[in-house]
Amino acid sequence: MRPKLEKELKADAFRDFYWLKEELQTFCREHGMSASGSKVEITDRIAIFLETGEIQKSIRKRSSSSQETKLEELCLDTVITENHRCSQAVRAFFKSVIPKFHFSTHIQNYLKGNVGKTYRDVIEAWYEEEERKKDPSYKRQLGSQFEYNQFTRDYFEDPNNKNKKREDAIEAWNIIKALPGSNKYKR
Repeated sequence: MRPKLEKELKADAFRDFYWLKEELQTFCREHGMSASGSKVEITDRIAIFLETGEIQKSIRKRSSSSQETKLEELCLDTVITENHRCSQAVRAFFKSVIPKFHFSTHIQNYLKGNVGKTYRDVIEAWYEEEERKKDPSYKRQLGSQFEYNQFTRDYFEDPNNKNKKREDAIEAWNIIKALPGSNKYKR
C-alpha cells in the first residue's frame, strides 16, 4: 500500500511509488520548496529534501523580459542553442509558419538533440512526423512523465486484453500505481 507523502517518509520509499504532480506540488508548498518545474524535477527536489532535509532551488532560471526572445527576432534561420526554450514566442513563430503546430514530444526531443540546426530544420522534422502519423502502425513517442498513458497503451496492446474496456485498464492502473516499484504494464 502506498505510504502518505510526508516529511518523515524515506527517499527510497518515496521513489518507489507513483505520485500525481499535484500531490508533489502540494508537498513542496507545505514545506517551503519551489513547486515549479517538470514532474521529474519536482520529484528529484523532494527526494533530496527527504534524504537530507535540504531545500533545493528550482533549476530553471526565470529570464527577464529583456532577455526573453521576441517573436520579431525569430526566423527560419534562427539557430537552436543549448539553452533553447519552448516559449510562447517560439510557439507563436512556429504557428505562424505551421497553423496546426504544437510542441510534441518528438519536436521537443528534436530541439534538445539538434543544437546548431535551424528552425527551418525543426519545421522539416515536424512535417516528417506528420507524415509518419498517417501510417496506422505508427505510435507517437510518449514522454517519460506520461506513465499512465504508456501503461494504458501497453495494456491494450496485450492480446489478453483484446475485449477489455477503458474501465478495466483504469482498474489495473490503480492497482499497479499503489504498489512499490515500476508502474510499467507487465504481460
